[in-house]
Order: sequence, then structure tokens, then C-alpha cells
Amino acid sequence: MTQLEHPKDVLNDESRQFALLVNSVTDYAIYMLDEHGVIRTWNPGGQRIKGYTAQDVIGTNFSRFYLPEDAAAGVPQRNLRTAAAEGRCIEEGWRVRQDGSRFLASVVIDPIWVDGMLVGYAKVTRDITERHDAQERLEKVQHSLLQAQKMEAIGKLTLGLAHDFNNLLTIIVNCLDLISLRVKDGPASKLIETALRAAERGALLSRQLLTFGRGQKLSPEPLNVAAALRESHELLQRSAGDGVEVTFDLDQHLPLVFVDKAQLEAAVLNLVCNSRDAMPDGGTITISASAKETLDPASEGHAPAPHVCVTVADDGEGIPIAQQARVFEPFFTTKPVGRGSGLGLSQVFGFTKQSGGFPQLSSVPGKGTRIVLCFPIHEP
Repeated sequence: MTQLEHPKDVLNDESRQFALLVNSVTDYAIYMLDEHGVIRTWNPGGQRIKGYTAQDVIGTNFSRFYLPEDAAAGVPQRNLRTAAAEGRCIEEGWRVRQDGSRFLASVVIDPIWVDGMLVGYAKVTRDITERHDAQERLEKVQHSLLQAQKMEAIGKLTLGLAHDFNNLLTIIVNCLDLISLRVKDGPASKLIETALRAAERGALLSRQLLTFGRGQKLSPEPLNVAAALRESHELLQRSAGDGVEVTFDLDQHLPLVFVDKAQLEAAVLNLVCNSRDAMPDGGTITISASAKETLDPASEGHAPAPHVCVTVADDGEGIPIAQQARVFEPFFTTKPVGRGSGLGLSQVFGFTKQSGGFPQLSSVPGKGTRIVLCFPIHEP
């Protein structure tokens, strides 16, 4: 624009109008390529999104923006061929900024024809990383919510069945006790004893189901988790067996939690036995306890809250990824037939939830499993 030229006169020149438009856009990288993919123009949006100035990129091939593996596979040239053959190429893919960071790009490539001859391409790129991350977070929250709703529904069903089952068992056991008073000796007494043992096994099963359904009567008390776990060291090591070493990493200055001590010890013992079974050739089980700010995956929109977290980690076989979402369900087990009832982890789940906390599981097949029980800090 000359010194005497009025700014509005610029709008009377179509080419200058277009340049003004393109150079005013900062949310989109808009630039032109020649027929070989060499960059010929560059707008401020390209610099904002990708970090390069015009001097950095004009005269270089646009494949520099692709991931090294994509560039080596010929993806940039393939996109140009698609645009030329089909009239447009639209895709989403990961790209690289000048500082080496990656971003997800929405890309449109249009061919430019002059008198039937391909002279280049118009390329528009938009950074959609934030949208992608937000979608991933939403999907993760939705999955956690659906999982929590499923476990809640299973828990209610299990609780109802366990109560009815328990009532029936009570009648059966009382009747057998009365019969045993009348029949002291003979074959009938042995049959009564066998039936009583079976009823006791059924009562144990009923208690396990009640624990999962959060219907078991608990006796919570203010508890120092580190001290309680230390007291159980000998029992846990004996349960793990000679080929497995049980180690502790306990913060001795933990705040108190309000839980049933016996049930907590039973839950940790359950986890230790599971870890032992996952390490037939031996290994190490590490039990740790620490205070941290953490968030229940099902609590959408809530801020992390202070918890005391008890972790049982092993270096065993791990759990297949496809099965990890179901490990806390009653009667689901990753063990061979006859090696487990499928109620161990469901008991742990029910006790933790009934205590106001939540469990977390992470496992890598072949590298081990880590289960964390998070309990809210006790506030008298």
C-alpha cells in the first residue's frame, strides 16, 4: 500500500483481499503447495499451530510436518495423489510441531487446476487436539459410570438373593440341629453331620455374597492402617508360601481411617492369596500404604479427595486386558476351574465400597497386577 493509498482501497483489489483474508486467520494453517508438495505460501495460522515461520518452511516439502513413520511410509505423497484423483483429501492424523511435540490435525487438501493442468494444492490444517482429549476424557468417564452402574445393579441382585438364601439355610440348619438331638448314633447321624457341613459351606457362601452386596454388618473403628498391616505380617507371609516374599512399604504417619479392622485384614489376605496363585514359580508381593489425593473414577465432576490407599502389587502373570473390567464381579475368576470360587475380589470390592471407599486395578499381562483399596480419611 502506497503512502497516499487509502486503507479501504485495498479491498478493491481481489488478490490483496484474498491475501488479507488468509493472513488474518490464525486458527487455521492455510498454505499452498506446488505439484510436488513443496510449500509456496505460509500464513500466521501455520506459525501459531506448527511453530514455524514462513522463512523456516517456504521451499521445503510439507512431509516435514508428518510423523517420521508416516513420512517413511509415503503418507504425504499418497494424500496428494488422493486429492488429485478424487478432487479432495480429508483426513485426521497426528502431526509434529517445530518443537517436536505432537498434535492431532484435521486436514483438507484440494488440488489446484489451471487450464486442465495440476499446478499445486491448497492445504488447510486445524489443531483438534483439545477436542480429541475432551472426547477421550468423556468416554473414560462414561465407561467408569456404566461400570459403576453395572456393579451396583449386580450388587442389589446379589444382596436380595443372599438374604433369601441365608433365611433358607437358617431353617435347614435349625432343623438338622433338632434332628441331631434325637439321633445320636447310627448311619443317620453321619448323614446329618454331612448335611450340616454342607449347610455351613452354604452359609459361608451367603456371607461372601452379602459382603459383595454391601449387606454385611461391619464394625468400623478409627484405624491406623500401617499398624494393622504390620500386625498381619506373619500371617500374610505364611499364606503366601515359601516361594513368595512379602515386603512392606508403609507410611508410619498415616491419618486414621474408619473401617472394620478384621474385614480389612481379610481383604488384604485375599489379595495376597490371589497374588500367590498368580506366581506359581515364586516372586514378590509388595504391600504399601500412603495418603494421597485421589478420585473415584465413577464420581463425575468431583474433585480429588484425601484418601489412605492400601496397595497390593505382585510381579506375577497379570490379568488379560479383556478380563480386567470384570474381575470384581461375583463368580468371575481368571483361575482354572476348581481353583477359585470367583468371590474373593468381589468380597474385597463390597467391603471397600461399604466402607465409603473404592478399589482400583491395574495389570499388565506378564508383568504383574496392582490392586489399590482407597479409604476416605476419618474426620471425627
